[in-house]
Amino acid sequence: MTTNYCLECGGILSYDSAQKFYTCKSCGLTVSAQQLMEGRNKLRDIESPEEQRRRRQNDYLKWWLSKKP
Repeated sequence: MTTNYCLECGGILSYDSAQKFYTCKSCGLTVSAQQLMEGRNKLRDIESPEEQRRRRQNDYLKWWLSKKP
């Protein structure tokens, strides 16, 4: 399962299956799955390759550490 991060503040998004929206636990931003995907695409377009690499490494590290007891 992939952790989704807020497009505004970088906080963790939680999914509300009843309303089919993601809500940021930090700032309260609410987005649909489509809006989240479009926002990610825009961020990737403006990130440098070094920033993309660093983001992927951080995502992997968070995933790896979440699997530890």
